[in-house]
Amino acid sequence: MGRADEGRTRHRGGHHAAPKRRRPRPAQAATAAPAGGRPPKGRIRRLFSWKKILGTFFGFALLVIGALVALYMKIDIPAGNASAQMQSNIYNYSDGTLLTRTGELNRESVDLAQVPKDVQHAFVGAENKTFYQDAGVDLKGTARGVFNTLMGRGKQGGSTITQQYVKNYYLDQNQTVSRKLKELVISLKVDRQKSKDYILAGYINTSYYGRGAYGIQAAAQAYYHKDAKNLTVQEGAYLAALLQAPNQYDWNIASDTGKQLVKTRWNYVLDNMVEQHWLNSAERQGMHFPVPVTPEAAPGMKGQIGYLVDAANSVLYKQLVSQGSVSTLGDAEALVKKGGWTITLNIDRRKQTLLERAVKQQLTNKLDEEKRSVDRDVQPGAVSVDPATGQVVALYGGVDYFKHFTNNATRRDYQPASTFKPVILAAAMNEGAKSQDGQEITPNTTYDGTSGRQVVDNGVKVGFGPPNEDDHDYGKITVQTAMNQSVNSVFAQMGVDVGMDKVMATASRLGMDTAGMDAVPAQALGSMGASPLEMAGIYATLDNHGKKVTPAIIRSAEHRDQTLSLPDPIGDRVISQTAADTVTSVLTGVVDDGTARQSVANDPARDGQQVAGKTGTSDNDKSAWFTGYTPGLVTSVGLFGEDPKTHAHVPLTGATGLIPGTGRINGGGYPAKIWAAYTFEAMSGVSKFDVDTTPGATAQPSDTPSSSLTPSNTPTQTPSPSPTPSPSSSPTQAPSPSPSPSSSPTPTLSPTQTPSPTPTQTPTQTRGITSENPARSGRRPAPQQPVHALGLSAAAGWLGE
Repeated sequence: MGRADEGRTRHRGGHHAAPKRRRPRPAQAATAAPAGGRPPKGRIRRLFSWKKILGTFFGFALLVIGALVALYMKIDIPAGNASAQMQSNIYNYSDGTLLTRTGELNRESVDLAQVPKDVQHAFVGAENKTFYQDAGVDLKGTARGVFNTLMGRGKQGGSTITQQYVKNYYLDQNQTVSRKLKELVISLKVDRQKSKDYILAGYINTSYYGRGAYGIQAAAQAYYHKDAKNLTVQEGAYLAALLQAPNQYDWNIASDTGKQLVKTRWNYVLDNMVEQHWLNSAERQGMHFPVPVTPEAAPGMKGQIGYLVDAANSVLYKQLVSQGSVSTLGDAEALVKKGGWTITLNIDRRKQTLLERAVKQQLTNKLDEEKRSVDRDVQPGAVSVDPATGQVVALYGGVDYFKHFTNNATRRDYQPASTFKPVILAAAMNEGAKSQDGQEITPNTTYDGTSGRQVVDNGVKVGFGPPNEDDHDYGKITVQTAMNQSVNSVFAQMGVDVGMDKVMATASRLGMDTAGMDAVPAQALGSMGASPLEMAGIYATLDNHGKKVTPAIIRSAEHRDQTLSLPDPIGDRVISQTAADTVTSVLTGVVDDGTARQSVANDPARDGQQVAGKTGTSDNDKSAWFTGYTPGLVTSVGLFGEDPKTHAHVPLTGATGLIPGTGRINGGGYPAKIWAAYTFEAMSGVSKFDVDTTPGATAQPSDTPSSSLTPSNTPTQTPSPSPTPSPSSSPTQAPSPSPSPSSSPTPTLSPTQTPSPTPTQTPTQTRGITSENPARSGRRPAPQQPVHALGLSAAAGWLGE
């Protein structure tokens, strides 16, 4: 073909007919690429080709498999943790002397044949439904646990029964990667070498169930007073459910939330058994939750010792979780129960003895269960705190740990009643709140003290109008008088004036666990749940000029392998010093001219000691309180009515048989008498409050005294008629701020908490009493006013002081 033909061909066929050009070689292409330009796409494809990615993945997988094989070959099944290696825990008083020692292992292993088959299946249904089919490990769960450990998140379940048995019997509770890998390898070997029945028996015999019980036999005795062989499927399901959180799910000490959670867990166990065809569906539908029996105390825990040890352990468990030593409270409890700890409490031996003696002399010696059934229902509790250090120096948990397992000092299921009213005033002062008519709220602010007066918010009635004690109308009175006489109608209105959301926020900052509590007007009268420990912390913060005091029962906790780090009991300022000191000044009026005058101010042992405090008596007389303080000691005393069989809340009315009239127990009676008998002997010397108050905040006596309703426990005293107070009497109070305010810091304490109580919507009330009071001058003769005997009949519904 000639050139012309070739040209015509090109013309007709375009570039398709033209000869193909040779592509440049890679080196040539690279040379030809412009400087700074992108490399050709072919290079990226070759760099991240699917072959290389797949090869890298398989290479990594081979490395992991190789490492696991190496671990499998290297790690052998170790000897089990011998019971003989377990040590006692030593508990000391603050001075280092021995309080008690614990650690005798409460465990009795039983053969699996002695455990009913249904009960065995309950444990499998609770923890590991595939137990009988799996290879002893959960690779996904273990990988997740290793990752969480590396990320500092702790464990998140996923272990099989075999793995849990290996952890309990061969290893420990520490959350480390090496321990988890050992657990994986040993579990694989144990599953190959041992039968499933052997592993299940080991698991249920080594697990911790709470109440000091290790193993199913000890647990059966602790919770149902029977042998494991006699357990029903319902009881077995409860014990299986316990393993998830022994302390939280123990029915006797569980909060309402804890009880709901364990019931849910119990139903989950039974439903899994039905799913696995181990339980008949119809039979399951007829099953009811098996409430366990009341626990029995361990040896060496009688009297107050058991309460002190339990309170210390509760803080220890939480702190171990907080500092990352273990991941759950259950693991922490198991770790402590294994022994080896030396725990020094802040409990002062002398003060502890004095508190126990005061309760005995002022109350329990007067109880006679043979004569009066109500005397069986009286449960005293108390906590004493040093506001300068936050140390719990004394604690009274009940008559005897053997007789009453629940710690009355830390329980949160009773209403604090009018001991909550100082929190409302503290919130008002701290927030600069004003009343409905625009007055700034101070001790001199006047309110309408008419009984049953409807609370209003911006002129609109909120549907809440609590009556006063004996439905007494006070007319126009000052805040100081209202606090002295615990006038419900005033503080119900003040709570709305401040804003109940702000009141509850202040309560939380002062130390109350307000989780789940609604900010409703009824809370102004103390209708929530609180413990003596909490109330002591709140008042200690007031005593400490507004700097947070968190009561601390543990001074130090040391183990052969670690030392527990403890938070500082004294925190930052949570309310202003002026607000805290003003409340303190007002509360001296409650003692000198109010509901605590007869039992505290007039106590011969007072000897000029200044005291601030507040009484409280809940609705239907189910709890009675006095929480008070001197500059150096804060103590909260509570009496709780509890049916010894059903544990239901019941009235205290008629207890001791020494109260004239209706026999109603008031906070200004036995609780205040216990407080005074203890405090005036525990404190040496006379001290005065150094307060920085707002102008006019210092408590002053009334020019015209109001009706006095001072309670008394003296059986020979007869009630005197009470004059009707003058509605117009509004005492004038001269300002007298302290020139040199004190703001010395104080250490704090960790309250034991249990799960948060559900707030009661029925408001509680405290009983009213005398006129205003001069508070800052130590002891002074009480005004000559008619005095009512303790236990006056109260108006229906709302009672208190």
